[in-house]
Amino acid sequence: MAGGVIVPVLAILLAAAPAVAQPSPQGDGFITLGTMGGPVPSADRSQPANALVHQGKVYLVDAGDGTVQQLARAGILLPRVRAVFISHLHADHTGGLSAVLALRNQTNQRDPITVYGPPGTRELVAGMVASMQPAARVGYGIPGQPWAPPADTVRVIELGDGERLTVDGMTVTAAQNSHYDFAPGSAEDRNYKSLSFRFDLPGRSIVYTGDTGPSAAVETLAKGADLLVSEMIDMGGTMANVARNSPDMPPEAERQLEQHLSTHHLTPDAVGQLAARAGVKALAITHFAAGTPDPERTKGYVAQIRSHFQGPVTLANDLDRF
Repeated sequence: MAGGVIVPVLAILLAAAPAVAQPSPQGDGFITLGTMGGPVPSADRSQPANALVHQGKVYLVDAGDGTVQQLARAGILLPRVRAVFISHLHADHTGGLSAVLALRNQTNQRDPITVYGPPGTRELVAGMVASMQPAARVGYGIPGQPWAPPADTVRVIELGDGERLTVDGMTVTAAQNSHYDFAPGSAEDRNYKSLSFRFDLPGRSIVYTGDTGPSAAVETLAKGADLLVSEMIDMGGTMANVARNSPDMPPEAERQLEQHLSTHHLTPDAVGQLAARAGVKALAITHFAAGTPDPERTKGYVAQIRSHFQGPVTLANDLDRF
């Protein structure tokens, strides 16, 4: 008899989970959940992830490792997340997506979540869905009570350069940036893209660069934006961080990495130039691949940016809200 009571009670609790009263985020805003550029982890900062809050709904903008915990630290419950926007498919920007999908499935979230991203996102999510199958079939180990089929809980929409869509009353525009430098029109260029996003909300516009080098397309995307959330790289500090993490890196691999970092990311000077040319109203800096900047480095970053851009500049920390 006890078993006959436990099973339906557990089923009711799981089914009711999405309906439990949850605190709604107050007002529109952009929260930097994770501000550490990867792939080298940090003890002080979480991997790249952000939460865009609009009319009480939450949209993830990149989802690096630790995203679910950072949402909790920000006071946002997972069922509030309506969609995910992925800028590119490097693991430091996608490592937390698997947990987002799997934990929604485990807590019986019935409404499918939509993942928007560049070409390859469908393949990425399909692999995550496949990894969820064994747990979904066994559920909580109660006969006849598996979780929903994982494939039914997520859908994917791949985006290309210049695509624009409306999501819950906000306009989202994607632009291909220069984080990759495959030849235009090549098979690699068609199959692998890195995107920047513009979110036009009623009364406010927010642009997120994702990972990019200097890019005229990103400048155009960011024209007149109220807030530009930009990546930034400290080349010296980043290479020192890499050397500590991988002391035996072969010289050729180190050369290729330095080429990638110097051409596919934005220095403080380049960030300032981007913000000035785009005429944005405010600038928030994220993606600190060199680790948490010390006070002297911070002064240098801001000075270099301000030599080009005179508006408000914030070096973002995890869980800052803009």
